[in-house]
Amino acid sequence: MSIHLHFRAVAQSEIRDDHTWLAAFMYEAWQNHPAEYAEGVAGSIEKVFGFVNDLYAAADAPDTDMDVDGGGGRIWELPVYGGRPVAHGAGAAPSDPPMMLLEPPGVARAADFLARVSFDELWSLAGAGACGRFGGEAQVRQEFLRHHEDLRRLYGRAASAGRAMVKVVWA
Repeated sequence: MSIHLHFRAVAQSEIRDDHTWLAAFMYEAWQNHPAEYAEGVAGSIEKVFGFVNDLYAAADAPDTDMDVDGGGGRIWELPVYGGRPVAHGAGAAPSDPPMMLLEPPGVARAADFLARVSFDELWSLAGAGACGRFGGEAQVRQEFLRHHEDLRRLYGRAASAGRAMVKVVWA
């Protein structure tokens, strides 16, 4: 079984805060994912998104000097799981996917975190935990680096355009 966390940058004025509408919007975006990825408005992480989040959590480790937001906040949570859940409406099917909406200020903070955090430092702190689960270190490190670079690019473009980020889990 494949499970993906799908990210889509969108102008806040173009979306409705309605689960049914957003599910249809995101489903259409998922059908066009290769083109939207190439345009820089979408991204996805297959299966390992929780471990990407864990990698970012290393920025919050008490023995690090990565105070990336200047205030010791939990900015590292924004790229993967950040945002508020979009509530299911009345009559929603149990199979409706979980979704989150990260408003433009959160997107900007996530972009800043991703631009400033050192992947190499995060990897040295938390990468070993992923290697044992997914394969050899070089291969796994390259996969996580690709996810990090994709997220940095996606959030950077979204922040510069003042966009929100919709996230949905497809199973």
